[in-house]
Amino acid sequence: MNRIDRISAILIQLQSRRVVKASDISERFNISLRTVYRDVRTLEEAGIPLIGEAGVGYSIMDGYRLSPVMFTKEEATALLTAEKFVEQLADAATIANHKSAMYKIKAILRSAEKDLLEDIDPNIQVIINNQQPKQTANNYIQNILDSILQKNVLSIDYFAHHSQKDTKREIEPVGIFCMDTNWHLIAYCLLRKDYRNFRIDRIKCLNTTDKKFNKQHPTLKAYIAQTAKEKQLEMVIIKVEKKVYPMLSYQKYWSGFVSEKDLGDLIEMTFLTVSLEGFARWYIMFADSAEILHPESLKERIKTITQNILQKIDQPDFLLT
Repeated sequence: MNRIDRISAILIQLQSRRVVKASDISERFNISLRTVYRDVRTLEEAGIPLIGEAGVGYSIMDGYRLSPVMFTKEEATALLTAEKFVEQLADAATIANHKSAMYKIKAILRSAEKDLLEDIDPNIQVIINNQQPKQTANNYIQNILDSILQKNVLSIDYFAHHSQKDTKREIEPVGIFCMDTNWHLIAYCLLRKDYRNFRIDRIKCLNTTDKKFNKQHPTLKAYIAQTAKEKQLEMVIIKVEKKVYPMLSYQKYWSGFVSEKDLGDLIEMTFLTVSLEGFARWYIMFADSAEILHPESLKERIKTITQNILQKIDQPDFLLT
């Protein structure tokens, strides 16, 4: 990306949030903080009313807005792809809100971009794996998000899977996430006096109460990280050849998949697993097309397992009978 495009992108990023940290800009564009400061000065010299505060970040003076931004072909296609995911994984209310937002976005597209989206639309589909059918989502996601913002206590009727019983709870919502096509709500349960993970499709009834909560809860990211630490999850990082990557499918989620990075012919994958032993035996399925980066203990366990396999294979037939 050349400097002019980067400065334009920084301006758009500054308009996307109330305050943007210099470190966020640096990380996004892979540039030094010194370069960020220089680019910000360029925007100021161009007449952009920026407010900068040490240790806080940059913001644009209230009332300043650019005219509607035009999307590139790739950005417009990415928006359409995201819409396909929302249609498959979100609840009805979120789907409706997203469609409304997409109509507004498409309204400012140029004619060529509108034609592009119409032409490419039939060629993009999101299909839920037959082994993990899409859950029948209720319309609670927007209510939950509103309660997080307004700090309202929620009252829910919940089916507890482990006890096979219906329970009534009052909870302070922290955040939601989607895993294996199921939406989950992390909340502080006033009954249990602890944080709990609620499957949203198991909530039979949800009401927003007038009660407010003042407790400072951790962010969803911080909660998940802390939970992983408490459960003594082991981080595993591997590289997998792209030719075998599609075969991993949903198995990667069962092994604690967290994230992945495209390295050209390889995919770097990060996992948090509760059992290195179980991960090792899954890894052997595609080990000839992969490499373990971390931890060393996993490499040693793989060596032991494969040596045992070779010993059994090399034994004469009469020793096996």
